[in-house]
Amino acid sequence: MKKLVVTMMAATLLLAGCSGGKSKDSAETIKIGVNLEQSGPVSSYGNAELEGVQLAVEEINEKGGVLGKKLELVELDNKSDTTEVASVATKLASKEKVSAIIGPATSGNVKAAIPATNQAKVPLIAPSGTDDSVTMDNNDKVQPYVFRVCFQDSFQGEIMAAYAENDLGAKKAAILSDSSSDYAKGLTAAFKDSFTGDIVSEENYQSKDTDFSAVLTKMKSKGMDVLFIPGYYEEAGLIVKQAREAGIEVPILGADGFDSPELVKLAGKSALNKVYFPAHFSSLSEEKQVQDFLTNYKKKFDKEPNAFSALAYDSVYLLVDAIERADSADSEKITEALEATEDYQGLTGKMTIDKDHNAVKTATIVELKEGEQTVVAE
Repeated sequence: MKKLVVTMMAATLLLAGCSGGKSKDSAETIKIGVNLEQSGPVSSYGNAELEGVQLAVEEINEKGGVLGKKLELVELDNKSDTTEVASVATKLASKEKVSAIIGPATSGNVKAAIPATNQAKVPLIAPSGTDDSVTMDNNDKVQPYVFRVCFQDSFQGEIMAAYAENDLGAKKAAILSDSSSDYAKGLTAAFKDSFTGDIVSEENYQSKDTDFSAVLTKMKSKGMDVLFIPGYYEEAGLIVKQAREAGIEVPILGADGFDSPELVKLAGKSALNKVYFPAHFSSLSEEKQVQDFLTNYKKKFDKEPNAFSALAYDSVYLLVDAIERADSADSEKITEALEATEDYQGLTGKMTIDKDHNAVKTATIVELKEGEQTVVAE
């Protein structure tokens, strides 16, 4: 039964790929698929990105659209579940015949979407899939239809290790990471490879754990100068809170998964001091492009955007730039244009797509003071 289902799915996708180009260029609108985590454990990321996508499309359509056509969003909720992610990707690519897909938000979910989008030859732009392997297959060959606008985990790990040593003067580091997460594993490996001091303690937890008191008590006695927590906000917020309650007052380092309002809700403002993480975007920038985005976002959604909103916004504008350069809504032509992207100026920085479909760009390091962000390095 399983083999039959896979065969039928492949046949459906093949037909879609063969017939999709002509229909996409002759359609009245240009359809963009949205495969995001609108519910479930990481919905904070998905909904922030959905809002970034919606704002970008609204702005573009108000200016007349692209190639004389309006953009049409097909928004589906993948429920933060890899099985649902794959189902959504298949529906968007084969049934809805979208020209391209934005999302998912997390690396694991991006990987779950790739088989369907590759089979249908539809480009997927990952706003925040930072795992180094997202754009590469198991044979270390580039995934032909997968691109990202964010920096990679190896880069995050390297810059946080350098910041710990050079700016915080750390000589001894401890690491508490999610053993079930490829995201955490990649960040941990990069940090350990780059940190020249001693790793005095390395402990693990599992996704959805809520009580970290025992492991934090154990780590406290190791004499660390910094604590590195390469995880997502839903566990990281609780870890930071419990670390401070346990008397761990050293600087805490994180990754881009810390960048969510939910982190503040979970940890509490008083726990969020001397907490540092790399960010893709800073609302403190005085660039007109950034300030216009902030104004328009607040007007539309009545709240502040975060880096995930900005990355998704950039994803749409990068896609539109590729459509214009390709002079086509055909998925294959858009893919070729994305591959040729050079020095594209987005909200989150100037980016060039390299041979492995990664965005070559810089990062900002943020410090939290009573839960409020302050830029400390760029």
